[in-house]
Amino acid sequence: MARLRAAARGIAVSAALALCAAGLAAAGGGLEFNGPTIKNPTVPPLFALHDQDGQRVSLAGQRGRVVLLTFLYTHCPDVCPLVAGNLNLALRALGPRRRQVRVLAITVDPAGDTRASVRRFVREHQLAPEFRYLTGPRATLQRLWAAYGVKSLKQAGGDRVDHTLYTLLLDRSLRGRVLYASTATVSDIDHDIRLLLSRPA
Repeated sequence: MARLRAAARGIAVSAALALCAAGLAAAGGGLEFNGPTIKNPTVPPLFALHDQDGQRVSLAGQRGRVVLLTFLYTHCPDVCPLVAGNLNLALRALGPRRRQVRVLAITVDPAGDTRASVRRFVREHQLAPEFRYLTGPRATLQRLWAAYGVKSLKQAGGDRVDHTLYTLLLDRSLRGRVLYASTATVSDIDHDIRLLLSRPA
């Protein structure tokens, strides 16, 4: 429970750091999102990492798609699988339209998230092809975590990692529009994705 409270506190910190203190508001840009809406949408820091298939994936390369960006690790016993599962369910609920959407999950545990463990996580959770689990060198990831306000601290003597956990919804122009806590529901995520898909690219 303490880990969940710490993660919840980290969400607020991450929003301020990663989005340049954009702040949250009830509505933004005339769209009525179900999730907490970012008042002044901006493009977050760009990056390029490798996915579970070893393919290079860049955030810039997702322009024209709706993107869900989150931070996970494969050995997480509780919250990460829940978040991954909810994002995956939201993807699958879209049917063929999910080809216009990407989930980018960035590791917070590069030592534990080996290629084998990532591929096993993807297989065991039956993640859709549009769900890309991204890894890279620790130095690269540490810079990225800092840019997004993400804290990652591995507990001594085990696989657990205390880390900031949130999901950022980006529009087709890669502007951050909604910031979800780990408790976000599939229905809210699905609603907000469809709202962005209904807008011109």
